[in-house]
Amino acid sequence: MTTITPHLNPRSVACRLGVVALVILLAASAAAVRSTSVPAATTPPAAKVKIWKIHYVSHDGVSRPAYVILPASYGPGHAPALPLVISPHGRGGNGLVNAGYWGNLPAVGGFAVVNPDGMGLHTARYSFAYPGQIDDLAKMPELVTRALPWLHVDRKRIYVLGSSMGGQETLMLVARHPHLLAGAAAMDSVANLTLRYKQMPGMPCNKRCVEKFGTTYGRLLQAMLVREVGSKPGGNPQAWAARSPLANAKAIAFSGVKLQIWWSRKDRIVTDQASQSGALFETLRRLNPHAPISEYVGSWAHSTEMRYTALLPVALAGFGLMPAQTLPLDVENTPVQP
Repeated sequence: MTTITPHLNPRSVACRLGVVALVILLAASAAAVRSTSVPAATTPPAAKVKIWKIHYVSHDGVSRPAYVILPASYGPGHAPALPLVISPHGRGGNGLVNAGYWGNLPAVGGFAVVNPDGMGLHTARYSFAYPGQIDDLAKMPELVTRALPWLHVDRKRIYVLGSSMGGQETLMLVARHPHLLAGAAAMDSVANLTLRYKQMPGMPCNKRCVEKFGTTYGRLLQAMLVREVGSKPGGNPQAWAARSPLANAKAIAFSGVKLQIWWSRKDRIVTDQASQSGALFETLRRLNPHAPISEYVGSWAHSTEMRYTALLPVALAGFGLMPAQTLPLDVENTPVQP
């Protein structure tokens, strides 16, 4: 059995792990929240966490919700400083859906998670790392403590973790606000938005899918992306680069932020991840061989690793937010440490 602890061997590269058990220590965990609305403070049945619905004013001046997950024992009468994880949602999701992925992990690890709805230039659920959205993410520690003044955030232990579009925004937060963060984990992310635009028509869409949207889903996403960015890639390359982690690789490579990059060889949504997250990792390693980055490669379906029942505890263990976990079969880890 091979155990991966938060202290990774700096010289091990692409080490194939044997068959190991994924130890999650959550045998009695309650199911993720499935409610379509959350009151100011909600305790899911038999759960060990509470979800607090707060509101904040986003970059466009509109009030938007965010969902803060805290250990159930935490509150105005018991409020020590906690690490905070900022978790932007994936494309088409929202903060409440994203909150459901965390289960009881905040209670087990003793940390807080904020899941904001977010907003792009034109759309809320398809923000595609709009710079105003990234700046809103950077303000989350302040916004959370303003809404919950009894909540004490350990400012030296602020992290960001997201998947898909949320992973893209995670990487852009590292690029734009590195001094905010102690660590970041980006899962199944778009790293090159221009390449992603070109690949979208190849997304799976059967006859029923075409009938539903009047075109293929990939073409529909292309149109939405053009509307959000304001042009096709050739019309305003700077606007596309401002949302692309690969175009900001130097800032990420020298950010000093402990970074995990997770991607799958069998992703059918963000296809050809070797040219997205994989290419980003190789670029970061080339730019700064001493950057504290690690790469995790597997064969899961898109974003399924970001679940409290899957690999999310492993990612958190890498930041010391959970007990050390073991990695399951068919996950490769390529660590690079200073």
